[in-house]
Amino acid sequence: MKLQLKRTFFPFAAIALAMGSAVAQPLRSQAKNPYAGDAKVAKLGEFEFRANCAFCHGLGARGGGRGPDLTRTPKKHGDSDAEIFNTISSGVPGTAMPPNGATQQGVGMTEEEIWQVVTYIRSVEKKTETGNGDAKHGRELFFGSVGCATCHMFAGKGGRVGPDLTGAGTARSTEYLVESMRNPSRRLAQGLTEAMKEFSTEYETVDAVTKNGTKYEGTLLNEDSFTIQFMDMREKVHSLDKASLKSWQKSRQSLMPAYDEKTLPEKDLQDLLAFLVSSGAGGAQ
Repeated sequence: MKLQLKRTFFPFAAIALAMGSAVAQPLRSQAKNPYAGDAKVAKLGEFEFRANCAFCHGLGARGGGRGPDLTRTPKKHGDSDAEIFNTISSGVPGTAMPPNGATQQGVGMTEEEIWQVVTYIRSVEKKTETGNGDAKHGRELFFGSVGCATCHMFAGKGGRVGPDLTGAGTARSTEYLVESMRNPSRRLAQGLTEAMKEFSTEYETVDAVTKNGTKYEGTLLNEDSFTIQFMDMREKVHSLDKASLKSWQKSRQSLMPAYDEKTLPEKDLQDLLAFLVSSGAGGAQ
């Protein structure tokens, strides 16, 4: 009799599990957000966003941390409702974006709650604007007289000492980009304890002097108990024994110069912004 009960119980459990999957699956697979345009759901989504996403994407979804500005559109990893849902749910391999619930930030979200976050993001996003700047002139400045490409990569061209700026124009707010050029040391100076740091890599500055008086300056790559590795301004990588150095120090003073209005007039700044934004949004390269 017990054997007969077991034989009838397990098929029922399997059927119930299959039914549960069938109920949950349509919410994930549908191409359109079931709550699109619902202001009340957007408020619920804002709560979920603050708990699970704001640590990297900032309050108001405006970026400025390790994650990009989500109020901008189009988005790098897909702009449809279903694509945004999938990005939140599955993460983006090779980036700092983890799958839903994979970190200790927040508690993970149900499929319904992810759709609520998508609704919230839609409620605050705006089409990327290029402003009044001249993107063509901005490109000339980036790769020419301003010298951005000396240290920064853009679309596979440029230097490696600083962060790649290919997607910066659409990933970061205009205010953020302006501050990064006018006062580049600000975020570095706030240190590792700052949650909303600019990039996942810190780009700390290294100054080293060997015992024979040779001086080095560059961007920190790695450090252990005995050695320090860094890339100098000519993109040459050095690995030096600490014991062989007369002195060395790390600082949070950016190697990037501060472009005040004398060195970079407002008109040129707007042209640079127009280049970064229009190129990142799919404009002419």
